[in-house]
Amino acid sequence: MEVPAELAGGSVSLAAALPSMSQPAAVQITVLKAQDLKTLKSDVLVTLVRVEYNGAVLGDSPKADVLPDGTAIYSFTTSFECSRDGPNSLDVIAQKPLLLTVVEVGQKEKKKQEKTTPLGQAVVDLLPLLQGECSLKVSAPLYAVPASPSESPRLEAMGGLEVTVCTKEPLLSATEFSSGSLLSVTLEAAYSVPEAFAAESQQNYMACLQVPAAGEKELPLLFRNGIVKADGEKEPLPRPKNWPLGNILAPGALSIPNSFIVGGPYEDEDGELTKSEDREFRTQAESTRRIVWDVERRCYLDAAAVAVLQKRIAECRFWPVELCRVSSAPPSKGKASKADKGDEAQISFHGVAYVNMLPLLCPGVKEMRGAFRVFSYQDTEVLEKTKSQHSIFWELRPHLSLIKEGLGTPPLSRPLPSKTQKEDKDSNRTLQSPSKIQLSDGTGGPENTRTCSIEGQQYSEAGTFLVLEIKLDKALVPKRLREELTRRVKEMIPSRPALPARTEGAKKVVEDYHKRVTSVANAILSEYHELFGKQLPGQGAIDHQTLEEQKRQLNYELNTSGKYFAFKEQLKYPVVKIVREKYLKTTAFETQEQLQAFLSELYVYLMEQMHVALNQLLSEEGASLAPPSRTTQEQLWLFASEAEASKDYKLASLYHQQRIAQDQRNIQSWLDYGAFCLLHEDTTKAQECFQQALSVDLQHIQSLLLCGIGAVMLQHYEDAEVFFEDACCLEPSSTVAWTLSGLFYELQNNNVQAERNFREAKKLLQAQLSEERRMPEAAEGGEGKKGISPSTDPEQFLPEGVPDGLADKLSEVVEPALACVTSEEEATASETAPEAPSPGSGPHQPPCTIFMKAVEFLMKANAVQFVHKALAHELLSPQGGPSCGYYLALARTYLLQEDLPRCEECLHEAVRIDCTNPNVWAQKGHLCYLKGDCGQAKECYERVVSFVEDAVDMHFVYLRLGSIYLEEKEYGRAKQIYLLACDNSASCLTWLGVGIACYRLGELLEAEDALSEANALNNTNAEVWGYLALICLRGGRELEAEQCYKYTVKLGLRNDELLREIRAAQRRFGFGDPAF
Repeated sequence: MEVPAELAGGSVSLAAALPSMSQPAAVQITVLKAQDLKTLKSDVLVTLVRVEYNGAVLGDSPKADVLPDGTAIYSFTTSFECSRDGPNSLDVIAQKPLLLTVVEVGQKEKKKQEKTTPLGQAVVDLLPLLQGECSLKVSAPLYAVPASPSESPRLEAMGGLEVTVCTKEPLLSATEFSSGSLLSVTLEAAYSVPEAFAAESQQNYMACLQVPAAGEKELPLLFRNGIVKADGEKEPLPRPKNWPLGNILAPGALSIPNSFIVGGPYEDEDGELTKSEDREFRTQAESTRRIVWDVERRCYLDAAAVAVLQKRIAECRFWPVELCRVSSAPPSKGKASKADKGDEAQISFHGVAYVNMLPLLCPGVKEMRGAFRVFSYQDTEVLEKTKSQHSIFWELRPHLSLIKEGLGTPPLSRPLPSKTQKEDKDSNRTLQSPSKIQLSDGTGGPENTRTCSIEGQQYSEAGTFLVLEIKLDKALVPKRLREELTRRVKEMIPSRPALPARTEGAKKVVEDYHKRVTSVANAILSEYHELFGKQLPGQGAIDHQTLEEQKRQLNYELNTSGKYFAFKEQLKYPVVKIVREKYLKTTAFETQEQLQAFLSELYVYLMEQMHVALNQLLSEEGASLAPPSRTTQEQLWLFASEAEASKDYKLASLYHQQRIAQDQRNIQSWLDYGAFCLLHEDTTKAQECFQQALSVDLQHIQSLLLCGIGAVMLQHYEDAEVFFEDACCLEPSSTVAWTLSGLFYELQNNNVQAERNFREAKKLLQAQLSEERRMPEAAEGGEGKKGISPSTDPEQFLPEGVPDGLADKLSEVVEPALACVTSEEEATASETAPEAPSPGSGPHQPPCTIFMKAVEFLMKANAVQFVHKALAHELLSPQGGPSCGYYLALARTYLLQEDLPRCEECLHEAVRIDCTNPNVWAQKGHLCYLKGDCGQAKECYERVVSFVEDAVDMHFVYLRLGSIYLEEKEYGRAKQIYLLACDNSASCLTWLGVGIACYRLGELLEAEDALSEANALNNTNAEVWGYLALICLRGGRELEAEQCYKYTVKLGLRNDELLREIRAAQRRFGFGDPAF
């Protein structure tokens, strides 16, 4: 990456780009004691501890005797200085640990120095000093140093060192700590490497990438000393990450404390090779020849570097990670020439992996891990993909030989060379022996270019890929907090007026007194009827003397039985409430006169209100009015669905509005009305309904998701993102929420975020399915499962609660239906259907992919646009594909859009895949019914009724099958089917069907009962009044026939055939029409 020329000549360290400290900060280290030294060596007597940091020895402690329990007290203190521009900068603190070596001191012999032998080493991570800590006290594990190279290393801890590290002040201020970030890159391994790679002492396998540092500089992160492993077992998981150190004597001390490589499913990774077809290749590659690093490198990024990192990722998503083999020539005898020294490090097998860093720009994402293919390093390709104009290894080439020998490390940060410096280097290159690496200036020559290309090509042929992990301690793009999302949602949702306060007002207490007086009056009237019987209208008036005698007897009975006292007690509480609420009397009266005056006033008022209540009671009894019908929310929803199915959308809208009027705080009522509006492309009104539902409960997930869908359709994308993000935040375990959010981000061309959301949804669904398999009920469910096939015994599969008489007659309906299922289509379906239905094909099986779960939710909301996107993903999903559920859902969308030819194609495929799915046959019946093919529809519906499992929309199957039977004058079958519908979900239309069938069968009494039930559920159906008029005409009830006919005409009967039948009956009987 290019850097402005004025920065090219800057310092080579990152510290130069950071604000300088007023003075260096002293980091003080105190080694207190060692424990369990006898486990390292049983006869150890005297030891000392050596403290090293960043390649420099800070000091040796005084010699200390080892106590019998293996403890040695050192109490040794030393320090080093940390400064922005010194050797121990913040980057060094981040990535290099404190190294402690316990050394055994032998007895001093004559004229010889004391013999010292390293026993063990421990490391202390100083990273907490960059995280706001000023003091650390750790018990560092002590690892044994092998006594000889042939001895196998012991990786377990054999003792411990108690160490304290402290600074006077934090190394980072509060502002620097909050605005900066810590970047860590872990290179795990390179798998499926070329066969030419071998474990030789003269070969060093390296990888490197550059990250931006402060001041527009580049920070190279170099991973060296990769270990070549031959075919064998896979690397264990979890396994520890290693320090990027080369001078550790104890192999166990290389492990970073509490830092592990844990792996994970390939599908959850952010890189390449994550598809199901790549699983076998990756599994095999992990146990074949590979290069293992398991090294983590860290660096501190200040606020400016964080901003540069974010900007660079946004400008170019692919970052190059270079891989190469560095060969060092064996040392020759005698002195080597300068030219020979310059040719010691030869770079070969130069490859590059293109790491897509874009996931780090997703909100709240702090880490990414994945596998990335390695390709041959070609300047033009690297420049095109990454905008990087030079190879990192060329800049580090002067240091590679030192790195191989462990004598030094490359600079932590270096400015990129300016154009003049590049030209100087180019001129110097011609004086050296040509390298095998092809450089960006093209000076390697054609021969070396071909060599590099051939070597690099082996990566592609072998399928080499790197596995690495990148972490930040703070996300580059912060995720919005739940509180902020809730606030944004509140701002978008109009506030609902507060519910009126429930107070005991004067009006309410008077109404309660009326109700209690009415209750007592009814009770007294019942007592009168028990004593003297009911007075019939034809018996005439009762004389005064008899009334007085009855009054006396009634009073006697009430007093002797105690009922008078009970009635009085019932009136006491309402009277007390009137005194308190209407007259506001809550304290004692001052004088007796005030009390008497108030009692007189109260008595007069109570008597007046008693007469009001009694007059109202008597007037209601005289009118004998029928109580107003009160339909439930479920019934109104059913009525709306029926009106919608019959394309009476105005009536359906009216029923939805009635549901809302009954209870404006019923969320489901608002959502159902919004789905109705969405189906008829009134998106603005639908969004208003969804927002009304959300205003009732701001944490209702379905409302949030539907508000998001509505906002997308209205092209309010910022609002939609808030809704979807809030839903995922409120219920992070919702598979549907993550899936719909992913579909939204895909619409926004944010494919990285979409894939992350889909991956989260799949993870949740997999966990849910695993949990369901572990449930005992799921294990026992296999024993009770029955095959879904047409029944040969209709009575065996009757729904529960069907009357016995109906059960006896159902066979008359179903048995002829079974004779009709041998159609040509069934034969074709049976031949082409698979041996067993696919999982999820039956109506009782839930959808088994995230997209089908989303489709199930979206279909209820009539969100056809999102349904098609989800089905497109389902078609391409490895777990999905063109299943029966896929074609069935697609057919339903076409049926909603009245695209009947496409619907028929989808249902044909669904039947071919699973011919025992009742939902498929129900939809096919609806399709034939809408096309006017009643014969084919009848066969489909009869097949649905014969299945063990009910279809989802059995109510409409019953209604339409019954109407076909009525049309074909099969009234007995129609009656039984409509009775099944009434038992399943009674409505005006189901009882109307029963009434029509009974009327045509001459069962007038049953017909009138059924039509009365229909009228009670909906007294505005003109057809119900029409058939009631016919029944009254045949029964000779002139007045009732005339009234029913009036309502039939007033409500606008549309059935012309029925209207002609009524008028013919009127002429035949000579009454029923007011015009006569």
